[in-house]
Amino acid sequence: MPDEKIKNSRELEFAVFCIESVAEKLGIDAERVYQAFTEKSNILNDYIVPEYEILHTQSREYIVRELLDVMKERGVEV
Repeated sequence: MPDEKIKNSRELEFAVFCIESVAEKLGIDAERVYQAFTEKSNILNDYIVPEYEILHTQSREYIVRELLDVMKERGVEV
């Protein structure tokens, strides 16, 4: 997938929503999830941002499950 940067406030808000939602599900600090999505992997810019148009229409539960699956597939731990 392409490496895309956040282009507008909607994508930024969605990225924050994703990070905070995964952190809540895992019971950890959002900073750790942010690091996992940016420093330990590039999930933020090569998955969340490019898939924004599709992902943001889904439920919170679906999005969290999808992101946890992506983390698992890529071997990303928090």
